[in-house]
Amino acid sequence: MSARPSKKSTRAALLGLAVALPASLVLAGTGRAAPASSAPTPAAGIRHADAAAPGLDDPHKKDIAMRLVSSAENSSLDWRAQFTYIEDIKDGRGYTAGIIGFCSGTGDMLELVELYTKRKPGNPLAAFLPALRKANGTDSHAGLGKPFEDAWHKAAQDKAFQDAQESERDRVYFDPAVKQAKSDGLRALGQFAYYDATVMHGPGSGKNSFGGIRKAALAKAKPPAQGGDEKTYLNAFLDARKKAMQGEAAHSDTSRVDTAQRVFLDNGNLDLVPPLKWKVYGDSYRIDE
Repeated sequence: MSARPSKKSTRAALLGLAVALPASLVLAGTGRAAPASSAPTPAAGIRHADAAAPGLDDPHKKDIAMRLVSSAENSSLDWRAQFTYIEDIKDGRGYTAGIIGFCSGTGDMLELVELYTKRKPGNPLAAFLPALRKANGTDSHAGLGKPFEDAWHKAAQDKAFQDAQESERDRVYFDPAVKQAKSDGLRALGQFAYYDATVMHGPGSGKNSFGGIRKAALAKAKPPAQGGDEKTYLNAFLDARKKAMQGEAAHSDTSRVDTAQRVFLDNGNLDLVPPLKWKVYGDSYRIDE
């Protein structure tokens, strides 16, 4: 499970290795997201998605989701710059690294390096597999340390390792979250809300995991698949998500819900149609078409 604290990290020091941002991505001033077609009073000139709008697994929508998560996790829209990221953020999970916060103490980092080694034996991280197996379940750096950090940075320049990171992100977090959201009858915003919760809280069934958050939401409202109103259900889900975040000191800043997802929801933008404007930790971001 990967669940980083909601705070800015030292990742900015690593952005010299970043891929250039698309020209359409800029930091912007404050603002609310453009409303979608279901909003009561649509703003003039905004293109809205129709009933057959693509889900979050559409390549363009998926890239938007990655940027939204990166704004909260990395204080940057350039999620591809994070392949090389690694640090111990002192949350009891050992190292946190890569595009989705794979952790040496929770097993997903071990599974990532095992996959990479299966695909490319003799890679820079392969020699650290015994140490990663011992570190699993702890915050230990034994057998890891700076040599492991250096090896991670080196591996991150290898497309095979980048592909492995994306594969594990999808297998463990993105695909299950989107599948469950679609089963619940949710459109792109709801699918993103499920994904973001899974990234932070993990995909388990505990009270403060994604499963626990969804269970709490279901106790308050029905999802569309059960005949409920989508906006009402998503409000219940975000309420449950916020409560879970407030129950953990590391996640106590709830701006990724309050001034991001809730903004899109309040404006009826259930299909995550750009332009999107949001704030996280006081910083403003924008994605244009």
